[in-house]
Amino acid sequence: MVRLTQTRAWYRVERRQTVIKSHQVAPWYQGVMLLKHDKTSQQSGLVADYLLFLLFTGLRRQEAATLKWSDIDLHGRSFTVSDTKNREPLTLPLTDFVCSLLESRKAAADSEYVFAGNGKAGYLIEPRHQVQQVRDASGVSFTLHDLRRSYITTAESIDISAYALKRLVNHKMSNDVTAGYIVNDVERLREPMQRITNYILRIISPE
Repeated sequence: MVRLTQTRAWYRVERRQTVIKSHQVAPWYQGVMLLKHDKTSQQSGLVADYLLFLLFTGLRRQEAATLKWSDIDLHGRSFTVSDTKNREPLTLPLTDFVCSLLESRKAAADSEYVFAGNGKAGYLIEPRHQVQQVRDASGVSFTLHDLRRSYITTAESIDISAYALKRLVNHKMSNDVTAGYIVNDVERLREPMQRITNYILRIISPE
């Protein structure tokens, strides 16, 4: 029994594979927009922007929630995540959509955190209530991490290069010899990140 427990043979957990499918993105977005214009709670608009930020950047929820305004360079159109899962700082470009979202949020900011929370931590922790509101309004069941998976799936579907995608979502490439010779700076990543944004926007508002 000890051996089985140590090898996790008793509790083999499969990795979740859920994403927001292409046909669900538009209703999901409309649900977020209803949340954004909800005047009954000051947090509703902030959570709406947080959800959009997750979908359009692919960041992990904690990475996005703990972003500070000092991490954002609106003039240079980039932002830096210092505390990442793999302990490697990540600097990414701001697309037109995300830059506009942050500029609007900055105008009303009264906290050092981009997505401020009401608790002691100072940043947004777990917006369960607002997430449920979006689920109910859109009919789309999703988790916060589904937004990251959706971003990655979208990028792969439009043939973003594997090396660019790994850099965008900060996956380690230490075992890839070729990757060690490729420099993915912010400007090199700007075009693929904008392509992902444009594709999502076309799904949201097809012409």
